[in-house]
Amino acid sequence: MSDTGTGTEAEALPREAPPLDDRPRDALPQKARAEAVPPLLPGPGQPPCSGPGGTTALDAAPEPADSGEAPGLGSFLARAAAGTAVLTVLAAVLGLVRDQAIARYFGASDASDAFLIAWTVPEMAATLLIEDGMALLLVPAFSLALTRRADAEAAPGTDTGEPAPDPVRELVAATLPRLCALLMAGAALLMAGAPWVVRVLAPGLADTDLAVDCTRLTAVTVLTFGITGYFSAALRAHRSFLPPAGVYVAYNIGIIGMTLALHSVWGVRAAAAGVAVGSLLMILTQLPTLLRLLPLARPRFTRLRKRASRTAPLLGLTVLAPVVLFVVSRQSQVLVERFLASTLPAGAISHLNYAQKVAQMPMVLSLMICTVTFPVVARAMASGQREKARQRVERDLALAGMVVLLGTAVVLGYAPQIIEVLFQRGAFDTADTEATAQVMRVYAAGLLGHCLVGALSRPFFSSGRPTWFPAFAMGTGLLVTMGAGYALTYRFGVAGIATANAVGISTTALLLLMGLGTRVVPIRARAVALSLGRLAGAALVAGAAGWAAAQLVPDAVLSLAAGCVLVPAVFFLTGLALRSPEVVSLLALIRRRFTDGR
Repeated sequence: MSDTGTGTEAEALPREAPPLDDRPRDALPQKARAEAVPPLLPGPGQPPCSGPGGTTALDAAPEPADSGEAPGLGSFLARAAAGTAVLTVLAAVLGLVRDQAIARYFGASDASDAFLIAWTVPEMAATLLIEDGMALLLVPAFSLALTRRADAEAAPGTDTGEPAPDPVRELVAATLPRLCALLMAGAALLMAGAPWVVRVLAPGLADTDLAVDCTRLTAVTVLTFGITGYFSAALRAHRSFLPPAGVYVAYNIGIIGMTLALHSVWGVRAAAAGVAVGSLLMILTQLPTLLRLLPLARPRFTRLRKRASRTAPLLGLTVLAPVVLFVVSRQSQVLVERFLASTLPAGAISHLNYAQKVAQMPMVLSLMICTVTFPVVARAMASGQREKARQRVERDLALAGMVVLLGTAVVLGYAPQIIEVLFQRGAFDTADTEATAQVMRVYAAGLLGHCLVGALSRPFFSSGRPTWFPAFAMGTGLLVTMGAGYALTYRFGVAGIATANAVGISTTALLLLMGLGTRVVPIRARAVALSLGRLAGAALVAGAAGWAAAQLVPDAVLSLAAGCVLVPAVFFLTGLALRSPEVVSLLALIRRRFTDGR
């Protein structure tokens, strides 16, 4: 995967950007301070989405005068988010092609269930080592190291002629070799214990031997995903976003290629081998850019040798343990689902998997906003700029919520048509489409919760200090999922499992929203909840309209195409009627851009 465009953008912006204004914020005129950044959410007695002078939240380009960011950082983040979103969509499309290939050749059968049980380990490893755990640990650590590097370059002092250590290079030297050794031991242990792992994950599985073989093939991802996650965190902290966003493109290409080439010889084991090959491609996708940003030659510094050496302890056990517990608890939602589904008829695990993969696409897209801005929040927390962090987090929650709820409306309205267009061919028949669509609509009820958990967890860990509250919230949600799952599965089957997932993750999201403002970043939780409530109301109306209109067009492709126009139109009109700040701002911005373009 090429990093075309990434190097240019990332290098055009200084890694340690100068402040926009040398004057302290308190020295600015009161009006200038008030108008520095219009609020994203309405304050008490303020019209929705209006800022000083009638500006809107999305119209506000300026950053705070004390932000410490380079001019044009907002446009850089917008370009980075857009590029990341494009690669994420491409990866999602390839993921659908991957799932289509597996569905075509193996359907919803014992073989596909065995592969999905083996795939549980890579899925958990991806969450822990790429998407959440490694990022939550390392992005703040690299951000602090970069801040100390900038301080070392700027600090006056006597040049002794001896280069001082680079804090970033010290961090890599202190952490990467140990991490690789630990991950190699974990992969070997998983290969040896594969039979026990399969029995624990799916005691009712029909073909355990096949699942054991697939588990051993995919065990290498414990090592490769860990290295991928480490590289991704380092690149994002350096404001290079496209190579990390492209890793899943390479991953899915590996799985698709191996499945198409070897399915007739190895059966579903070919897909498991593709997981291993794809994970190696993920590393190669990022390696050239990483080597460019961290060259072999040591840079020369003259000060802060002692301060630079204090970066590595940010990854100590007291910080590591809460992050690991949070991520493992989050991914255990899937373990609970598959454990319960293994007691149902063959194909239940596959129906849950296909429904979840498609339903969560809007959530994945919405979190791209938070992925790009997480280093900004981490740098703000490292430099003590709590107000800047609050503004950034509130803005991210609002925009991510709007994206995920619009996607939720589409899923609610057109789930059967989506599944039919994507999967109904070969061994995947009409009955599989109906079962999967039913589960997907239930999953949609929890999409906002999944999005908020991903968005809210990042600020908790952005300061690099140990915090156990996210693990507590996630553990509470997991207990709710387990209790509801056991209560509902016997009566409602896979729909009961999906309901339990939605209830559990929504519980976690509510706890995180309530706890963030009092513990880390002083967000206005009530204003955020009100804003998201208006968007949720618009999503329900748009989803209902789509559900009714979908029945009027018998052809699935045409019906889905019409829905892609109808649902957004109803969503934005309803949001406008409800005076949703985000919808009002977005429509005002579109109108202004259209007017300027003419």
